[in-house]
Amino acid sequence: MSTTDNATGPTATDRAIPQGEVLLDVDNLGKHFPVHAGLLRRQVAAVKAVDGVSFSVRKGETLGLVGESGCGKSTTGRMIMRLLDPSFGKITFEGEDITRMSQSRLRPLRRDLQMIFQDPYSSLNPRQTVGAIVGAPFRLQKIQTENGVKKAVQELLELVGLSPEHYNRYPHEFSGGQRQRIGIARTLALKPKLIVADEPVSALDVSVQAQVVNLLEDLQDELDLTYVVIAHDLSVVRHISDRVAVMYLGKIVEVADRNDLYERPMHPYTNALLSAVPVPDPAKREGRERIRLQGDVPSPLDPPPACRFHTRCWKAQEICKTQEPPLAELSPGHQVACHFPENTTVSATDAVAQSAVSPPATDLPTPSLRKE
Repeated sequence: MSTTDNATGPTATDRAIPQGEVLLDVDNLGKHFPVHAGLLRRQVAAVKAVDGVSFSVRKGETLGLVGESGCGKSTTGRMIMRLLDPSFGKITFEGEDITRMSQSRLRPLRRDLQMIFQDPYSSLNPRQTVGAIVGAPFRLQKIQTENGVKKAVQELLELVGLSPEHYNRYPHEFSGGQRQRIGIARTLALKPKLIVADEPVSALDVSVQAQVVNLLEDLQDELDLTYVVIAHDLSVVRHISDRVAVMYLGKIVEVADRNDLYERPMHPYTNALLSAVPVPDPAKREGRERIRLQGDVPSPLDPPPACRFHTRCWKAQEICKTQEPPLAELSPGHQVACHFPENTTVSATDAVAQSAVSPPATDLPTPSLRKE
């Protein structure tokens, strides 16, 4: 059963996302973890967890970052938060380069950049009460509240669907869904502008996943939040996201509006992912092709040259092994990195060549980002 089966309607909300101002811009971001060996512990290789990722997030929208385990989603999220230092690339938040910013200069920015962690069991200190956990951001940032920290924490608990009476309880007294709500309350304490949600519902029972997803959407509308949601559950991503970026082995292979990506996926890997999504309705399952990828995901220690998906792709040809396809816009708002994309007759290489020959059109309508 998918998350959307429990949600109110096809999606929880129907709202137009404002166009224009870019809150977060990531340009050619990468993270290589060194591998040491020998008596002198010399570096002999590097795990290329993220290898040149670029995307932007507009104020008020939700970008879903999807891909199978080990593709670099969580590493990307932690670099955005500066919990990990990038090996190369650039992170711009509200027009300010934060890529190499010192921790002392980052400290005030922590109010605007917050993260929801994957595991609500390990992300909360079992020795602290809920009041101490949710109130920690106020103390760390030395923020004075109008009616005291306790009152502010109790209001946050109410905001996420918990009781103010839970203030003096400990995390072990709560269920998984309630613990994630506590983590969300802590994230909201400083009224952030951008929240990176790393698999926010993957550790929860299916019965409560929709409740947490709908809570995140309600909070976004109420507090004007911007999300980067990292997930591997495509039903969750379709429910909550406005745009979706698909990652494979440290690279982004496709970026599109949510409806466009699910209805007209262009990259073979995206098609394979969507074919694996379970469909509860037997009538809709008829005639639906299940794409089974051959082989295992290559090691990020030694990724394949050129297109990293060519070792498992049923459309791969010689050019895929020698020339890396650029991430190019094949239709308005739909970017794909593939020499032989599906549902279109234009390849990424052709699109780049065409844009170099002719100037870009200025009268194209801006793609509308809507949740339906």
